[in-house]
Amino acid sequence: MTGVELVAEELADVAKRTDLTIAVAESLTAGRLAATLGAATDAATWFRGGIVAYSRHVKHHVLDVPEGPVVCEAAADAMAEAVKSMMGAALALAVTGAGGPDPQDGHPPGSVWFSVAFGDTHFASHQQFDGGPERVVEQTVDHAVRLLLAAAEELYALNQMVDKS
Repeated sequence: MTGVELVAEELADVAKRTDLTIAVAESLTAGRLAATLGAATDAATWFRGGIVAYSRHVKHHVLDVPEGPVVCEAAADAMAEAVKSMMGAALALAVTGAGGPDPQDGHPPGSVWFSVAFGDTHFASHQQFDGGPERVVEQTVDHAVRLLLAAAEELYALNQMVDKS
């Protein structure tokens, strides 16, 4: 099992224990994030699915990304909120970026935005990955699964605090 597969299994364990549902919207990873999550244990019970929004058209017309650049925080946030709502998930993650080999929207190859949404909250982060397109995609999927695990663990901890009060 690879490192990202082990992290996906940890995520599956947390999701199953907490009845957490997860959805993703992805661009440059072209379905690899959903495939990684879908291969984890009992994914049918916690993984709602994903939307591959590789083209600008899909981002703008399906995921309600505002007109303009798609490699930016606003695009990632819109994608995460839209997929969370469309799939009825408690937790969603979106990823959009310049996978390479060429720049996109003025960003160099390897520039990737992530957004995690849960409840009425979302947070975005940016990473700059090195390497060719294949390596950028690998690093993006790995980082995305780790972000989902951290968010799921945080939600679990918050729920435990609420339950005790």
